[in-house]
Amino acid sequence: MTTTALGKAGEDRAARFLQSAGYRILARNFSHRGGEIDLIAAAKNTLVFAEVKTRSYEAFGGPLAAVTPAKQRRIAQTAAAYIQENGLKFDSIRFDVLCVLPDKIEHIPNAFTPARTTL
Repeated sequence: MTTTALGKAGEDRAARFLQSAGYRILARNFSHRGGEIDLIAAAKNTLVFAEVKTRSYEAFGGPLAAVTPAKQRRIAQTAAAYIQENGLKFDSIRFDVLCVLPDKIEHIPNAFTPARTTL
């Protein structure tokens, strides 16, 4: 399986995982000025921006290690653009990471908090 196919399959699994937990998927692969957010979902009155990291094995710190501070900044900037473009109003906003491995999905709510100046 190519890395592109692996990533797509991981995003599909992550979307199904969130839906089964009661989340409503609002968008997939939203991009804006060099940034991309894999999944955007609503959980009650919380807007969730989710980064999905898929790996075929757990090594080098696992998928979470790939969500660097620079990646977090790009996600936050893209999230701000999504909110502005769609005029959304939610009680809270959260940044999650879903680590997709062959035998499990680990959902990390509030995986990071962007700088207040970003949103």
